[in-house]
Amino acid sequence: MDSGQWHVEKRSTLRNESFLKEYGPVSETGSLSIVVLGASGDLAKKKTFPALFNLYHQGFLNPDEVHIFGYARSKISDQELRDKIRGYLVDEKNASEKAEALSKFLQLIKYVSGPYDSEDGFKRLDKAISEHEISKKTSEGSSRRLFYLALPPSVYPPVCKMIKAWCTNKSDLGGWTRIVVEKPFGKDLESAEQLSSQIGALFDEPQIYRIDHYLGKELVQNMLVLRFANRFFLPLWNRDNIANVQIVFREDFGTEGRGGYFDEYGIILIMGLWSFSILCLVAMEKPISLKPEHIRDEKVKVLQSVMPIKDEEVVLGQYEGYRDDPTVPNDSNTPTFATTILRIDNERWEGVPFILKAGKAMSSKKADIRIQFKDVPGDIFKCQKQGRNEFVIRLQPSEAMYMKLTVKQPGLEMQTVQSELDLSYKQRYQDVSIPEAYERLILDTIKGDQQHFVRRDELKAAWEIFTPLLHRIEKGEVKSIPYKPGSRGPTEADQLLEKAGYLQTHGYIWIPPTL
Repeated sequence: MDSGQWHVEKRSTLRNESFLKEYGPVSETGSLSIVVLGASGDLAKKKTFPALFNLYHQGFLNPDEVHIFGYARSKISDQELRDKIRGYLVDEKNASEKAEALSKFLQLIKYVSGPYDSEDGFKRLDKAISEHEISKKTSEGSSRRLFYLALPPSVYPPVCKMIKAWCTNKSDLGGWTRIVVEKPFGKDLESAEQLSSQIGALFDEPQIYRIDHYLGKELVQNMLVLRFANRFFLPLWNRDNIANVQIVFREDFGTEGRGGYFDEYGIILIMGLWSFSILCLVAMEKPISLKPEHIRDEKVKVLQSVMPIKDEEVVLGQYEGYRDDPTVPNDSNTPTFATTILRIDNERWEGVPFILKAGKAMSSKKADIRIQFKDVPGDIFKCQKQGRNEFVIRLQPSEAMYMKLTVKQPGLEMQTVQSELDLSYKQRYQDVSIPEAYERLILDTIKGDQQHFVRRDELKAAWEIFTPLLHRIEKGEVKSIPYKPGSRGPTEADQLLEKAGYLQTHGYIWIPPTL
């Protein structure tokens, strides 16, 4: 189809040019139906629909081919769903600029109401999709159907069963049916395997996209380029030069009324689900190509090399006031903070601790990867106490990567000071709007690129590492230590880091550059 037939607002930003160059517009022979299940829920309103609108607004979804369907139990009309999500799609500052595109996008949305285990509901959904496909004169076997499950994992099996029975399409002419499932993927190894088996009995692995939005973040996607396209990193990225690696996720707020839901999973699951994927990108060997399966093969090898977690290398915490939430049991041992040390038993990483840290109600909000290098042998400047070299990848907020190093302090005397080589994205790429993670991942799903999604054997390997610890926590064998909200967490965690060989830099604070 000629691109002149598209409704594409003219944009001169580098984002549109680079994104289109990488992916190209989503244009294939058959019509594209995107179904958001759980359409009236928070995830759909705040993440899924905004991502779809942004893709549409930038020209990645062809209005002559695509139609969007919402499905949920709420009995509302098409217009009521449109009104419900409208306020989440644009900011007030650019509402007028996007008004026309917003109006046209909302007209692409149709709503179907029904239970998640009802044949009648999914028959109505299939009828609505089929009517769209017929209206686009789509050849049978060429249509594409994407089902995004913005739902709790407990309803994945019945929903997938209904989709398989009533909403899949023929694919002999290049069409497909794909499903996207959100984390958490189970609560332990047994439940994760049960969930995988239930979904796997209905759909093949190439049809299943287990989404972890952190894998769609710009700097996470930069990891392979940084590691394997830069010569100076290649000889340094090993146990001979790296003292330790930290993967940190901190939030400066608590559970805020969602304590009951959080208590069911805890910080360990949050830490494990996202940090393991990042751990793999940091620690993996170079894949033989950039094909998704070759990359995912190397990630699985990393997880299979992780040694069992030792209790003495775990510190758990629970912030004071967590159990004041009426939805949280009074005797809850569920951690809201965790520091865990993982050790990878292979030639590259033997002896290097990988420190995973996650917490709620902390002193600040951030997510970063911190690679700390070993001390310089023969310290003629006597500057080791100032701190070690570190390579830091800051995922949020203020996306950046910087190398912390020792330099001469300006002046007449020979004194050293800690400074940095800094690549801050807002300063370096002022004309680029960095895509939201969900935009990139949904587009990958449409394109059929599973590189940034979790494969079943990767999921299983991750659960095999953490499940024994989760069971010991449930039995009360590993206790959560109280800590004050707004702090760094239990002091025992800092002591564990020191024991693992992490050397904290005192007196140095990275400050994002101003424009």
